[in-house]
Amino acid sequence: MNTDKLKQFLNKRYTKYGLILVAGIFLGWLFFSQGSKNNAPETTPVHSHEEHTDKDGVKYWTCSMHPQIKMDKPGKCPICGMDLIPVKADSEVSEQANPNDIVMSDEAVALANIQTTTVSRQHPEKEVHLYGTVQANERLLQSQVAHVSGRIEKLFVDFTGETVHRGQTLATIYSPELLNAQKELQEALKMQPRQPALIQAAKEKLHLWKLTDAQIASIEQSGSVSPLLQIKANTNGVVINKQVNVGDYINRGSTLFDIADLSRIWVVFDAYEPDLPFLKVGDQLNYTLKAIPGKTFSGKISFVMPYLDQATRTAKVRVETANPGLQLKPEMYADGTIKGILQQYKDEIIIPKSAVLWTGKRSVVYTQIPGTAKPTFRFREITLGPSLGESYVVTSGLEAGEKVVTNGVFSIDASAQLDGKRSMMNESEGGSAANGHTNSMPGMDMGGTKTEKTAAPASNMQMTMPAKKEENKHAMINVSGNCDTCKARIEKAAKEVNGVAVADWNVKTKMLHLSYDPAKTSIDAISKTIAKAGHDTDLYKADQKTYDALPACCKYRK
Repeated sequence: MNTDKLKQFLNKRYTKYGLILVAGIFLGWLFFSQGSKNNAPETTPVHSHEEHTDKDGVKYWTCSMHPQIKMDKPGKCPICGMDLIPVKADSEVSEQANPNDIVMSDEAVALANIQTTTVSRQHPEKEVHLYGTVQANERLLQSQVAHVSGRIEKLFVDFTGETVHRGQTLATIYSPELLNAQKELQEALKMQPRQPALIQAAKEKLHLWKLTDAQIASIEQSGSVSPLLQIKANTNGVVINKQVNVGDYINRGSTLFDIADLSRIWVVFDAYEPDLPFLKVGDQLNYTLKAIPGKTFSGKISFVMPYLDQATRTAKVRVETANPGLQLKPEMYADGTIKGILQQYKDEIIIPKSAVLWTGKRSVVYTQIPGTAKPTFRFREITLGPSLGESYVVTSGLEAGEKVVTNGVFSIDASAQLDGKRSMMNESEGGSAANGHTNSMPGMDMGGTKTEKTAAPASNMQMTMPAKKEENKHAMINVSGNCDTCKARIEKAAKEVNGVAVADWNVKTKMLHLSYDPAKTSIDAISKTIAKAGHDTDLYKADQKTYDALPACCKYRK
């Protein structure tokens, strides 16, 4: 009986619908409960109080671009989607260390080839390389001019480069003025007893026309006159410019020849702005000539130009020296070296150039902390003085006896950036702003620990971040040039552009690596400035006049 009633109850329409609904709700609950477990994010925030190290020594997983992200499993960065990277326990700082110190394992130090140097106080000395040419001594240049007007009847020196001696006849001039002056002297001699002053006036006139006493005496004794005048050399030397030919009419004061005495010559070098503090009058400078290989010449600096050439941005440095046998000839190329000492920076800290990282505004080094169980390095800002070629003067920020990292500096700084600590890209302590971001992910605070809010899947996260500060851009442009002098000029021109942080030109590849602030400048502006300095770029060609003013070693056009 009970069975029949149960069948009747189950056969009712509403009963069937109710059972189906209950079964559906149950199955739905079962399905979605299981799915939510399977679809939970693979990367979950690490609890600060539950941090542990797994069997591989990995303490947590982080993003190389966003070091504030810390997860306990591998996966994707919830901000940028990059693969997370492991951070091992060895990279963490001990509780006793400065929170911004970088602790590395011995294996990591060996892999990065990190090397250190103990800094000390020294006398800044720089070997300056200069390039120049041999020039005629301007003090020994003479212009042979005509003191009377007339016509060139004969030339005894008729080509450039001929050697002449003082008193040698250079040319003969036909001059009607001279003929009249000689007649005046003859007439004055006839009135000698009565008008002696006329004779003296006539002789003085001939003296002004550079006739010698012997020539005037010959006119007095012979009683004859001649319209021809011989031009005598007034110095020893070499004719470097001939400006007349036979038959030319000349005026009083016209230049016939330019004569240079090459017994003493000048060697004139071009010095760039950074090298000028190391050069002073009286310093000994050694130089070699390509025309005389294997021989080293020396001389003392006799003059440093007090202003810079606007086109080449260099100052002329002059060495005066004797030239026995006329070995040194004008326009020969000279390579000079001088060891300059900066007296105003005596007893200062000197560090290798490879130890310094530049950020545009700051100069950064890493020092090794002594007495630690594992290699520990500390970020340090310094103030740089003059460049010494492969080293720098440090005016503040370091003390003698400290160990500064000279190789592998970028590896240490990269570790600092990954850990969100103070680095060349991050000025603040604690480091979460290293890349211009703050972590405002729901359910995660800055330390990576879970908060009262429930963490949502990365795809549905709503993040509020401040606008990212525009970082320096990097670019490579082609710049024409030949030598280290070109390198100095190109890099200097680029760095003078406001907003350029790094400019490094490779002599072999002719490529200029730039790091610049796009908010302040552009590749177009940088290229234009370099072209104005005399070097062709992909966008602009240097003006021919500026190019012609470059030293011979820098001429790159064929």
